[in-house]
Amino acid sequence: MVGTTLSPVNLRLISTTDYHRMAEIGILGADERVELIAGQIIQKMPKGPAHSALCKRIEKLLEYRLSNRVLVRLQDPIQLDTYSEPEPDIAVVRPDRNFYGDRHPTPDEVYLLVEIADTTINRDLGTKADLYATAGIIEYWVFNIPLQQLHIFRDSQPNGYQSQLILRGQQSASLLAFPDCAIAVQECF
Repeated sequence: MVGTTLSPVNLRLISTTDYHRMAEIGILGADERVELIAGQIIQKMPKGPAHSALCKRIEKLLEYRLSNRVLVRLQDPIQLDTYSEPEPDIAVVRPDRNFYGDRHPTPDEVYLLVEIADTTINRDLGTKADLYATAGIIEYWVFNIPLQQLHIFRDSQPNGYQSQLILRGQQSASLLAFPDCAIAVQECF
């Protein structure tokens, strides 16, 4: 219809409880690659060989350097709030004697979240960075595969991260929570 103005769409946000229930009853299949972001079910992109290799390399580096001081989780959910349960590529969290068998880690238990990006770089540097900052994640890293860069986000505030760095090559970063754990960008690629 010409001249008709549409009213804004009212979204019904899906809670983490709804999301889990959808999986339990089969609305979401066990093999579906999705995550809950800000009350919306978002489809995850397929992982290529470079993504998988980089993810594994970083996981092993973190496990070797941090040993039993942390638990390194690979593509497992983090409970940010009532409406967000993302599955970052890597989460470095406080150890839990039950390995979080009864719940997912929450922001106060997270030392570092890592995303590996090739085709998802805009989402990881934008939407996910904002989401993690709002939730109070103290440190967030994005590895940009095509440019072989590491984007580091720190000083989370409700309106976003206040500190952002981009590192390349031999430049290295230490985790805020573990200053003795330095990782050079080049050793990850």
